Amino acid sequence: MNDTANPTQRKPWLMRVGIGVFAVGVLAVLVVFILFAAGLHDLPLWLSLAAGVATPLGILLGFIALVLEHRKR
Repeated sequence: MNDTANPTQRKPWLMRVGIGVFAVGVLAVLVVFILFAAGLHDLPLWLSLAAGVATPLGILLGFIALVLEHRKR
């Protein structure tokens, strides 16, 4: 049995969701930094929430998917 990962094998759905949520969070963080650098200080609440919640939530979902995949093997 070969334990190397098959590059054509699809990631579990939870991992894909986690990657997507993390990407949205990182994009929100970048937008916040750019807007602050441009001199804006009254940013919308939803943007701050996306930056502060989506990034760690994406990491958590990815970690859960990783643990579940490891336990399945």
